[in-house]
Amino acid sequence: MSIRIGILGYGNLGRGVECAIRQNPDMELAAVFTRRDPKTVSIQTEGVPVCKIEEAFHWKDKIDVLILCGGSATDLPVQTPEFAGYFHVIDSFDTHAKIPEHFAAVDAEAKKSGKVGIISCGWDPGMFSLNRLYANAILPQGKDYTFWGKGVSQGHSDAVRRIEGVADARQYTIPVKEALDSVRAGENPDLTTRQKHTRECFVVLEEGADKARIEEEIKTMPNYFADYDTTVHFISAEEMERDHSGIPHGGFVIRSGKTGWEEEYGNVIEYSLKLDSNPAFTSSVLVAFARAAYRLGQEGQSGCRTVFDIAPSYLSAKSPEELRSTML
Repeated sequence: MSIRIGILGYGNLGRGVECAIRQNPDMELAAVFTRRDPKTVSIQTEGVPVCKIEEAFHWKDKIDVLILCGGSATDLPVQTPEFAGYFHVIDSFDTHAKIPEHFAAVDAEAKKSGKVGIISCGWDPGMFSLNRLYANAILPQGKDYTFWGKGVSQGHSDAVRRIEGVADARQYTIPVKEALDSVRAGENPDLTTRQKHTRECFVVLEEGADKARIEEEIKTMPNYFADYDTTVHFISAEEMERDHSGIPHGGFVIRSGKTGWEEEYGNVIEYSLKLDSNPAFTSSVLVAFARAAYRLGQEGQSGCRTVFDIAPSYLSAKSPEELRSTML
């Protein structure tokens, strides 16, 4: 029987989840839930209903896993714990500093309801987190470095769009080349947050908006921009559509460490991603972890999990026997 998936939120991420479900034969899309008028939302999967978010609770027995596709700034801190009271849930919460409190909130509700919640399932946090863990375990004597970009950050762009007076925004994260080259050379530099990346924002203002206030709000926003050199460009809606309609991203996780009795051997572990579409890839990660949540639920488990807690085989549609014969 197919795993029945619900999508909550039909923006870039929600559309990506719909596409990813289509690539997984053991899954089917059951319903899409939106805060917009459902009549104005057109999805690609024929015969699947689009409903108001408030109606999601009526689908408790018709959906196996609900994938939440809202933003980390204001949506997921409220929605993920709330819906964990009714469904197995997956999200891509990406405010690193607030993951512990988000985990605690989801864990409490999921344990009460007997459901499984897996949070922060994207590529960072998510796939990059796993590679940091593996590299740390393998090279205990070493240093970690994570570089993002150049690319569009969905979470940071969403945070800018939430500022009063902003009509649209894209935020690019850009690695500092000199820092990246030094790390790859095994020089183990001590780098501050500001020395590793810059941030560049392109913003379309609403009519009459206070440009100076908005620029100051962006540059001083904690957890997003305050620790970085940030450049803000104000552009027209036409320029945004022409020059910034794509959502590419990527990055690198690098650990440089020593092995040997005298730590005489140098080693560099590097994991990289180059993504044409950030939301399309993040959606594919969410869908893989939805399979894991379903399987954990079938085993009677409950509570919150992160990518660290999920055995790799739970992500794959292949059987353990197939995995051992084809991938090990």
